[in-house]
Amino acid sequence: MKINYTNLENCADARGTVIVIDVLRAFSTAAYAFEAGAESISLVSSVEEALSLRQQHPNWLVMGEVGGLPPQGFDFGNSPTQIRAQKLAGRHLIQRTSAGTQGVARSLNADVLLVASFVIASATVQYVLQRAPQQVGFVITGGEKNEEDLACAEYLEALFQGRAPDPQPFILRVYESYDAIRHLDPTQPEFPEEDVDFCTRIDAFHFALPVRREDGRPVLRPVLPAM
Repeated sequence: MKINYTNLENCADARGTVIVIDVLRAFSTAAYAFEAGAESISLVSSVEEALSLRQQHPNWLVMGEVGGLPPQGFDFGNSPTQIRAQKLAGRHLIQRTSAGTQGVARSLNADVLLVASFVIASATVQYVLQRAPQQVGFVITGGEKNEEDLACAEYLEALFQGRAPDPQPFILRVYESYDAIRHLDPTQPEFPEEDVDFCTRIDAFHFALPVRREDGRPVLRPVLPAM
């Protein structure tokens, strides 16, 4: 299996099976939303698209961020701490973030597309291996200062290679990443410290999150890999 690394600038060139990674916090938050009972999550690239889609579906809920904070009109931010406390059974959500959902929107040439984070690491690898791809690409959605998405990709790569890596060094890289700084700053309560903990609970869930097209839009629904 050939493994490639791309980012938001060149992920449109990624082909084969493509895994879009956002640890802090988009695809960790999405996983916790499903654990809270959500039925589906539609991924969009702009605030305007999110609010327009909600206008078409008034019962849908919108979560996400601009600059890390929820825009006006959003129901929730991009926080696993917040979303896991909600009662979302049967609800449809819309998610817009500055990194993760942008990676999905830009990965136009993927044959198979998934999103991932540490909390669904093993399930993601199992789902992909069952399809025996010749090529897997990782989209590192964090910028150059952010280490957490690269750490997750390298952890997934080790799993693809059949290794059992010690998770602690990878978790440490998340805590030392640029995006984690504000979560660890008590003067910024709008960025919960607990988010980093929830985002580093490796294999907290046993489902994968493939991206499917529904009505022309990318949509997440959790899938349990076959045993």
